[in-house]
Amino acid sequence: MSITHWIDGKPWTGPAARTGEVFNPATGEVAATVGFAGPTEIEAAVAAARAAFPAWRDASLAKRSSVLFGFRELVNARKADLVDIITAEHGKVTDDAAGEVQRALEAVEFACGVPALLKGGYSENVSARVDVYSIRQPLGVVGVVSPFNFPAMVPLWFVPNAVACGNCVVLKPSEKDPSASVFIAELFAEAGLPDGVLNVLHGDKVAVDGLLEHPDVRAISFVGSTPIARHVYETGTRHGKRVQALGGAKNHMVVLPDADLDLAADAAVSAGFGSAGERCMAVSVVVAVDPVGDELVARIRDRIAKLKVGDGRRRGCEMGPLVTAAHRDRVLSYVHGGAAELVVDGRDHEIDGAPGGFWLGPTLFDHVTPDMPLYTDEIFGPVLSVVRSSSYSDALDLVNTNAYGNGTAIFTNDGGAARRFQNEVEVGMVGVNVPIPVPVGYYSFGGWKDSLFGDTHAYGPDGVHFFTRTKVVTSRWLDPSHGGVNLGFPRNT
Repeated sequence: MSITHWIDGKPWTGPAARTGEVFNPATGEVAATVGFAGPTEIEAAVAAARAAFPAWRDASLAKRSSVLFGFRELVNARKADLVDIITAEHGKVTDDAAGEVQRALEAVEFACGVPALLKGGYSENVSARVDVYSIRQPLGVVGVVSPFNFPAMVPLWFVPNAVACGNCVVLKPSEKDPSASVFIAELFAEAGLPDGVLNVLHGDKVAVDGLLEHPDVRAISFVGSTPIARHVYETGTRHGKRVQALGGAKNHMVVLPDADLDLAADAAVSAGFGSAGERCMAVSVVVAVDPVGDELVARIRDRIAKLKVGDGRRRGCEMGPLVTAAHRDRVLSYVHGGAAELVVDGRDHEIDGAPGGFWLGPTLFDHVTPDMPLYTDEIFGPVLSVVRSSSYSDALDLVNTNAYGNGTAIFTNDGGAARRFQNEVEVGMVGVNVPIPVPVGYYSFGGWKDSLFGDTHAYGPDGVHFFTRTKVVTSRWLDPSHGGVNLGFPRNT
């Protein structure tokens, strides 16, 4: 099977100078090839968006909302198909894929109501017969670069808000699992989105840099690793673009001595190993505050033993493979080289799947210290590290001195401690007895420090702000009751 771009409302039919392989991670087999964009395809996608912009910008808010409501209904009706696409190319189990689609729908539903947030302000008679008002207008052509780990949800963090605000989009999904984005574009077309308003461009760094450097692309939204987020931010802003670049994470879960340890252990396993740890909001560090460390580690170990790992399409599987062999091998290198105490070795976990799949079972290290690569690096796989801490203050310092600031959680039954933590922790998203505190669609998603480049978070109200710019109008009109007679001010001012 060959996967091609979606440009100007239809599949691209031109030849591909370069291609990549798309795998079924559960079997290790090549499932498709995907064409990579070069200068011709990049220019065609941007040109289609640029040509579509004037009419879409001028489309009524009612028209835009109608398209988004229609798209929402189509996604809901075709949810099972989208889940199958995600599982086939990413590898996550169907329950995880269904959860991804549901969270994506939240962002779509928010965008259906964007007209309520596009209202400006109005001040009457700021001076004699002079009124001032503000309006929010779209930017033009915007680019979205999304990662492999959420091939449906992350594009839908950005695209619905962007088009609801009147922009036209060029979406560059991950080349590892590109089919979900094409499916989304097809559903948007079926919902009535005009040709050229949403284009899907496949490829690698060539395509990304092409969007970053193109003079007609006004803004870039990106989610990925911190080194690439920094490149996207620096390159995009250097070329005069508005940029929001969400980077990596090292999410800590602090467990205080008074916590419900069963709840904490369940949370550590689900948040650490769900979707094979390939989540930017996955818990990768459990900070056990004395004296609960030994008991907490024992409970996590017992739960890992019962975790069923295998082909995501098989009933009962709770964790699937990693997305590619290369990524699996990278994660494995941390298991091979881990200097801490290896409590559970994921290489020994029983797998319910084909031997050629990109497997690594859940892995648990204890007594990890902040100087170890297990702690400092974003591993992005099913490797959970336990760090021991002597006090709440030491645990807080550990979180706050970490370079990342994406998400964190605290488990405690002490309301005062929880309130103090949410106030003092230097992280963008905080959970209290909630391990993965991803905001609902009417808030916004984003971290601090090296987890975000730019000052605007994703989706929700911040998304509307990012995809619009404010224009302030100062107006003065003759009073019609005087028959158009000049009332004492120049006609040409």
